[in-house]
This record gives sequence, structure tokens and C-alpha cells, in this order.
Amino acid sequence: MKGVNIFLADGFEDIEALGTNDALLRGGIRTNLIAISDEPFVQSSHGLTLGVENNLPEMNISHSGTTAKDVMIFPGGMPGSRNLASCKPLVKAMKEHYAAGGTVAAICAAPGLVLSQLEDLEGVEFTCFDGFENYLVEKGAKFTPKPAVRSGRIITGRSAGHAVSFALEILEFIKDKETVESVRHAMYL
Repeated sequence: MKGVNIFLADGFEDIEALGTNDALLRGGIRTNLIAISDEPFVQSSHGLTLGVENNLPEMNISHSGTTAKDVMIFPGGMPGSRNLASCKPLVKAMKEHYAAGGTVAAICAAPGLVLSQLEDLEGVEFTCFDGFENYLVEKGAKFTPKPAVRSGRIITGRSAGHAVSFALEILEFIKDKETVESVRHAMYL
């Protein structure tokens, strides 16, 4: 799956989706907001109604030409993370994307609920919201309570309070440290 795509389900955490989107846009990364349903709007865990650019059921998903710079992003939030994790077409697309060489990124509860469905997580370092780490630990991954962690082609964030750190970790992976520093400066971080 080409590009940088943020997947949204009803109940997503506002700042984890929109803060990540904002920081990536500031860094010159075009993102796509994609609903996992066929509705044109998705509702956040705090009642925000957000219009999306695409809907997963209507997309023609191809993994041809996928590279590590192509990223599938999964915000946390409840019940958003559970909704993402239970979406069979999304999980199938994620597994195929990762197998094709693409990168996956998840924050808060989404690493535990969504990324834990990947195979071969032995030795992968990750972070997530407390209480969701066992899903990955049981598969041999190593939990660390850092704000954001990149381990190969897997990028994880701890919580809503670390959404910008998560986004900047993705941005540095796609672009470079100079771009991250420019965004940090522009945001007065």
C-alpha cells in the first residue's frame, strides 16, 4: 500500500490521529485519512466528527512497489483500537503491507491490539499504553516505556501525551533529522 495512510475507526483518539497528521503535514508528508467503514465521516472518542479522504471498503489495495517509506498508521483510543483490530480486511492489508516491505506505526492501545496480529515479532522493541503490552510481549517483543520507539519497520508511541513524539519518529524515518528539527522549531518544541 503506497503512501502514508492513517486508518480511522469510530472511537479513535483525537490527538493521536490529528496530532500525528499535523506534524507529518508540517514535515512535507502528504497523508491520507482512511475510514475502515464505508461512511464519509468517523467519530472520535471525544465526539469529534471528522471527514475522511478514502474508505477502506472502496479502495483497490495493491502492495506492488511498496517500500519501507510507505506507512500504515493506527491511532489508539477506545473503542477505536478495538474497532481497528477487529476489521479483518484492515488486518489482512496490514499483514500483506508489512510482508511486502512496508512500515507499520501504532500508538497507545493500537500496538497491543493491532500490531500484535503481525507474525514474527521476536525481539522487536516497542512501547504502548500501560496494560496493552502483554499482547506483544507474548509474541517475544520487548516493551520499553519510552515516548516513541522505532524497531526496524515498526514504529510505536506510548499515549496521547506523546503523539507528537510518535509523529516525529515517523517523520525522521521517512525523511531525515533536519526535517524533524525544522518541525520542532516551527512548533516550539
